[in-house]
Amino acid sequence: MPPFFSGKRLRRWMRPAWLGTLRRVSPISEEWGFDRGTPVDRYYIERFLQTYRADIRGRVLEVKDSTYTHRFGTAVVEQEVIDINPANRRATIVADLSAADGVSDDAFDCIVLTQTLQFIFDVQSAVVHTRRMLKPEGVVLATVPSVSRIAPRYGLTTDFWRLTAASCNRLFGGVFGADNVVVQPYGNVLTSIAFLTGLAAEELSTAELDKLDEYFPLIVTIRAVKR
Repeated sequence: MPPFFSGKRLRRWMRPAWLGTLRRVSPISEEWGFDRGTPVDRYYIERFLQTYRADIRGRVLEVKDSTYTHRFGTAVVEQEVIDINPANRRATIVADLSAADGVSDDAFDCIVLTQTLQFIFDVQSAVVHTRRMLKPEGVVLATVPSVSRIAPRYGLTTDFWRLTAASCNRLFGGVFGADNVVVQPYGNVLTSIAFLTGLAAEELSTAELDKLDEYFPLIVTIRAVKR
């Protein structure tokens, strides 16, 4: 055996990595971890929305349902739900966010846009329409995956993107202006592995969850203001 192979073997045994129950080729959960507790990405999404809950006010638009508007909204006067699917009975607006010309300009004080942009091929147009629909000084609170499995339902045909802090800064900064955008990655290598395998947030410690490593983001959050 060549010397460099034996050297690699030696280094590996000096710091062994025990995969344990993760040494498998299928996830522990097929439901993102919902069947075990709180999905790891939701821990960060909810932390982000809690931080900026004062922005969720006035007339609020959320995608698919109004769960987060109810949970985190403050002084919400009116809530709307947008969805491309006309069969969604919760939707008050049926529209493709990347071609939402039928939705009025300057209509909303806040748009809650969590884990949505990865399903929109023309993601730049979606961000342009999002800004257009906001009132002056209105805020969009968005989250996108940086690490994630393909969505099981329709994902093979409609799950298009994984984004980074750099792409989010370029994307939202180009539409809203760089000074009006705050981008924050959340996660680390452990939480990314846990999410991919379907572990729940409750199976990790708070210290493990709250360790942020910008080189291993699980999700990226964006707060953008229409000036």
